[in-house]
This record gives sequence, C-alpha cells and structure tokens, in this order.
Amino acid sequence: MPRIAALLAVPLLLAADWPQILGPNRDGRSPETKLNWDWIAKPPAMVWSKSIGSGWAGVPVVGGKSFLFHRIDDEDILEALDAATGERLWKFAYPAKYRDDFGFDDGPRATPTVGKDAVCILGANGDLHAVELRTGAKRWHRNVLKEYGADKGFFGVASSPVIADGKAIVNAGGKGACLVAFDLASGKEVWKVGDDAASYSSPVVAKFGERSVVLAFTRAGLLGVALDSGTKLFDLPWRSRIDASVNASVPLVLDGHIFLTSSYGTGAILLKCDGKSIEEIWSNDKSLSCQYATPVRAGDHLFGTDGRADFNTGRLRCIEWKTGAVKWSKERFGCAGVIGVDGKFVAVTEAGELVAFEANAEKYAELGRATILGEKVRAIPSFADGRLYARDGAKLVCVALK
Repeated sequence: MPRIAALLAVPLLLAADWPQILGPNRDGRSPETKLNWDWIAKPPAMVWSKSIGSGWAGVPVVGGKSFLFHRIDDEDILEALDAATGERLWKFAYPAKYRDDFGFDDGPRATPTVGKDAVCILGANGDLHAVELRTGAKRWHRNVLKEYGADKGFFGVASSPVIADGKAIVNAGGKGACLVAFDLASGKEVWKVGDDAASYSSPVVAKFGERSVVLAFTRAGLLGVALDSGTKLFDLPWRSRIDASVNASVPLVLDGHIFLTSSYGTGAILLKCDGKSIEEIWSNDKSLSCQYATPVRAGDHLFGTDGRADFNTGRLRCIEWKTGAVKWSKERFGCAGVIGVDGKFVAVTEAGELVAFEANAEKYAELGRATILGEKVRAIPSFADGRLYARDGAKLVCVALK
C-alpha cells in the first residue's frame, strides 16, 4: 500500500502561510513551533481587531497578507489586508444579494483559496471569481449555480474551492457537474463529473503513488476523481436519511486511509484507499460525529468536536482513528474549529473562546482560555507566523501566540 500524502494546493509556500481552509494541507495542522503556551504569565495578545461585514468565510494568510471575504450592504467584498496590522491593501467587490431557506443573509460562507498568483472566491449565490493576487483585479468570473443548474442548498454555496495543477476545482453540484475544474488562468472549463448535489464540505487533493485524486464529500457521500482527467475513480453513499441535514467536515487523509464524519445520525467512517478503490475499515455514530468542523490528527488520534451546535450538544473528543475507540470527552465544550500547532491544539469555540489544550490521548488537559470574539463563531480559524486569525459575524481579530 503506497503511503498517501496531501498535495500542497499552492507551490512555494512560506512555512508561515495558511493559504486555504484548514491550512497548507487542508488538515488543520500548522508546521510552526516555539509558541507561547504559558498563558498565565503571558496571555495571548490582541494584535489588532477590525469591524467587518457578514459572512462565515475563514481568513487565509499568504506572504504577509490576510484575505477577508465578507458582505457589506449589497456587495460581496474580498479585501487583502496587511496581516500584521489589518490595514487594507486592496479591495475587490461585486453585487450580491442572497437569502437562505430561513430568510437570513449572512454573506459568503466559503473560505478564499490562494494560489501562486490568484485568489479564488465562491459566493453564496454561486459566483466564482479568480482575482489577481497582487492587485485584486478581476481575472475571470463564472456562476456555477446558473451554468450547471445546481441547487443552492439550505444555506447557499459554502464549499471552498481547491487549487491544484493549474486548476480551480469546485463542488458545484449540478447533474453531470458535481465537481467542475476550471483553468485558473482563463476560467475555461477543463472537466466536469458526477451527479451528486453540493455539500458544505470542501474538496481536497491527495496523491496515491503517482496518481493525484480529488476527494469530495458531497451531499450524497464520498466521490474520488482523477485530478488530470476528471475520471471518476470511486464513490461511496454516506449521508443522513434526514433531508434537513448537511455534510460539512472536510475529508481527512490518514496514511492510506480516508476519514469522513458527519452529524444527523450519520457518524464517522474510515476507509482504506489505494487510489482506485475504497474499503471500509469501521463506521459508527458513536465515535466522532462532527456537524460542521473538521477534526485534527495528532499521531494515532483525532481531536475534534462531536455533536450539534444547534442542539447545544457540542463536546470535545479524542478518538483513535484506526479503530474509532473514544479515549475521552470534554462535555459542554461547544462546537469549535481546531488547529494543531507546536505539538498542541488551539480551538475557537462557537461562543468566541480561544482554548489551548494538550495533544493528550489519555485525558483532556487544558492549557489556557481567553474570550476573543462574540457568540456564534462558525468560520474556521487560521494560523500564520505566530498569529491566529478568527472572526464572527461582525469582527475579525488577530491574536499573537508567540
């Protein structure tokens, strides 16, 4: 069995860059070290904060710039900010109005993805733009809902694009166009495949031997597609029987295996994969059922939040990924976005708390806690150059952890 490794979506990354949702490899892990973990002696410092518009898009950081995607009035706006100060460097905007099935207009949901020379953004209405990284000038635009006859889902389009091999790949969700790859330079369609509706999970690219595979956790389940040709390699139905449900956690690649997790009575599944086929190792709804955030690996264990935010049942949990065995649970922790860094973890809870804890498979060991945002934090945090970036529906903060 060849060892599997996630592809870097952006070439020539600096060690401190966080170019997309869940970081360099879309697995929630940062390579940075030598952080400050003594929060009693030296509490996390607020470097800067900024009032922002609505939305739930995370904030990638590349080359000393952070990228904020939000809604103000009737415009979706992408801003490049100085990552150290929050000062605006450039702005790109386009007209946008949206109402989800519950009457809310919360702005864009999908995190921008930063490539070598362009930033890709996908709005709640299906507007996909490629923007010049240096200037913010528009490169090209497609609307994936209109062009591919896709449904907007309960809460609008929220799957972040992935950039690989000169392509921007999105979970569009149309018939014959579940996944669509566009040429990053021109916006021209390269390939399309699949009939599944779109989910709120973001696709990842992984390499099995010499084969690069796009993995998408769609509305219906897992879809594996060859990166170069768009050929479907395998699929697996995996979703709740309840219509009012979503798949949102990003697929995790773990030493020749793929881990999926969802809430709504679905649960988790571990699959063995050789790049051509998949085989179930274990599955249940008792180990780690994540509603929207993605668990993060440390050695042989996964750390993430089990349960549902809307039912206030979110709890932090550690499981053994090879077996699904639950090692411990921290009740009433709340749902949270988790980042693994410097051999430990930081999490931003839905209640706006920044929490540090050990990568300890034997027990929950908290290192520190601080309130940094208001309630209802859904955007996944990012980490770059010793600083954590997190947002709620009204404020973006930059917090120093060095």
